[in-house]
Amino acid sequence: MGTLYLDRKDLSLRLGNGQMIIEEPGQRPRGIPLKLLERVVIQGRTGLDSALLGALGEQGAAVLCLSGRHSRRTALLLGPGHADARRRLAQYRVSDQPELRLAWTRALLNGKLRAQRRTLNEALAHRPDCRKPLSDGIARLDGCLPALAQADDMNVLRGLEGTAAAGYFAALTCLFAPALEFTGRNRRPPRDPVNACLSLGYTLLHFEAVRACHGAGLDPLLGFFHDLAYGRESLACDLIEPLRPRLDAWVWELFRTHALRQDQFVEDKGACLLAKAGRQMFYACYEIFARRLRRYLRRQTYRLAGELLRLAPDLAALPHTEP
Repeated sequence: MGTLYLDRKDLSLRLGNGQMIIEEPGQRPRGIPLKLLERVVIQGRTGLDSALLGALGEQGAAVLCLSGRHSRRTALLLGPGHADARRRLAQYRVSDQPELRLAWTRALLNGKLRAQRRTLNEALAHRPDCRKPLSDGIARLDGCLPALAQADDMNVLRGLEGTAAAGYFAALTCLFAPALEFTGRNRRPPRDPVNACLSLGYTLLHFEAVRACHGAGLDPLLGFFHDLAYGRESLACDLIEPLRPRLDAWVWELFRTHALRQDQFVEDKGACLLAKAGRQMFYACYEIFARRLRRYLRRQTYRLAGELLRLAPDLAALPHTEP
């Protein structure tokens, strides 16, 4: 099972003999067996047959649709989720208990800050010329970690996360060539090549987290660190927090090895966007990078579901039979 990225204009997709038939003007139709597909990422204007969507959903494949140039999520199709509703009931109960949310958030942010520290430490081995800013960033993180372990208020934890992020990104900026004009995190729209890659990478990671929640029987909208927000999958946002530093390091690797170059980006009304050749390279590299993170998200969501049931023993004791 694998991932299919479709990034061409005016494609038409339909179902035929257990295959996804891809039709493109001026080209011969080609087919891909559905059984080979675990996820499909579609960017741009594409026609889809409803029978194909039904077949993909039935076999558990996910479909993510991104806007043509800005790579924003416009639609998401998920197949059948986990059938055990006790997991969601347990999640709703635990989300209403401040002390349990606090413990989850503390562990989550501890993982994120340690991952940020590891990213800066590893960068130091490659860029001794950046020792001062990288060391300053590591020192900022070292100062936040003990306070994080003792924090007993959600607002304090959020403040520590923000302080750590400011120091981390201040250090991260020194790794990229000045010509890339990366001076910190910005989005909606991203204004430089680095932020364009970070935004697209975070979008894809978030998609994987939503899918993992769905497969584990959890409600992706109900998080513990991220508060409720209309239309936001807060639990998915929670889950990718410790993974963001890994993606940051991977984006730096793309530029450090010249897999991506500045001429593979375009400016559009103040937004910096990956051009088509850049997206092709990005997706090819991302598919290799994301394999371990997908496994991590599957393990984490199933572990979380089990822990939630443990914290709601009356639900765990309910009869559980499969049809």
